[in-house]
Amino acid sequence: QVHLVESGGGSVQPGGSLRLSCAASTYSTYCFTWFRQSPGKEREGVATWDEWGAATYAGSVRGRFTISRENGKKRLYLQMNNLKPEDTAMYYCVAVSGGCSVSWRPLDFPYWGQGTQVTVST
Repeated sequence: QVHLVESGGGSVQPGGSLRLSCAASTYSTYCFTWFRQSPGKEREGVATWDEWGAATYAGSVRGRFTISRENGKKRLYLQMNNLKPEDTAMYYCVAVSGGCSVSWRPLDFPYWGQGTQVTVST
């Protein structure tokens, strides 16, 4: 079992940047993904890695968001640039045991952090 804690959320103006961080209690045998959920909407997969280790992004964030990790620190990051009001959401770090394969289905991930709120507005 893995425990996940997100941080780094906040309020920014459109065009601004934030970097989210996720601390994992254990790291090496899990695959991690970032999801988000806006009020009244379903959870949406944002960024992950495929089975070859290549970063993969939802179309709505590709070119603006970057997923990365520091294995030694057991941390996962999501750098978000050129933020838009439609990026406003609760952002979650999620995990599943085993190797990565791209999935945007929330039910595929049994482990979720508590979330960190991102608000983009003027």
